[in-house]
Amino acid sequence: MKYLLCMALLALMACNSAPPETMQMPGAYNMIAQSTDDGTTDTTYTTLKEFKIYTDRHMMYVNINPSDTVSRFGIGTYTADSGKVVEHVFYGASDSLDNNQPTSYTLLIEKTDKGFNQVIPAIVSGGKSYKLTEKYETWSSPAKTALDGAWRLTQSYNVLGKDTTANLQTQYKTFWAGHFMYGGTYKDSASRLHTSIGYGMFELPAAGKLKENVITSTYYQARGKIFDIELELTGTDAFRQTIHNADGSKSVEVYERLK
Repeated sequence: MKYLLCMALLALMACNSAPPETMQMPGAYNMIAQSTDDGTTDTTYTTLKEFKIYTDRHMMYVNINPSDTVSRFGIGTYTADSGKVVEHVFYGASDSLDNNQPTSYTLLIEKTDKGFNQVIPAIVSGGKSYKLTEKYETWSSPAKTALDGAWRLTQSYNVLGKDTTANLQTQYKTFWAGHFMYGGTYKDSASRLHTSIGYGMFELPAAGKLKENVITSTYYQARGKIFDIELELTGTDAFRQTIHNADGSKSVEVYERLK
């Protein structure tokens, strides 16, 4: 009888015990400090601008050095568990180089009152191994919109009068928690690759309208500016955005949702 009672108690405890909590990462974040430690020197940077968005499935980051406007970005999927995030980046670029080879990064995550700290224990750069620590604070808002998610540019062109000019570029865009970011690459007339990024807040003030408030961008013409954009949702997994420029031209971009 005592044996059966003990077994029943153990079964009851097992049924009532809560499963391990899955770490929740979705949100928009601003990096406030970055530190590198090679075992002999620990250096902290606070001027580098980096922003990060986690959706319910995808992650994206954009980064720009204000001193020289060199930028980089990466986009991919991720998984999160207690104290750890694994990011699977499928496309990224930095300055004049891009990379479409899938790469995974394991991040040790410590949640804080204002956001989180992430650590990559060993990252190799210039033949040295560094411990990389980044501190983020949340900039999330509770806003929910039809654009929330990660998107890939499928078509881009400019229209002036009867003339249409196609833009050849690779670009991704993510919307979440009232914020957006984009990162892309393009080639100039000499076939040199360039990386461009942008980040800011957004809202859908009315049907067919998108308002973007750009905080940071590779393009100086966009920094600190607010753009009123014509928006056409073509189903739940595609949209077209049109910016009407001061010279009478239109800049059109078409996106499809990443699954």
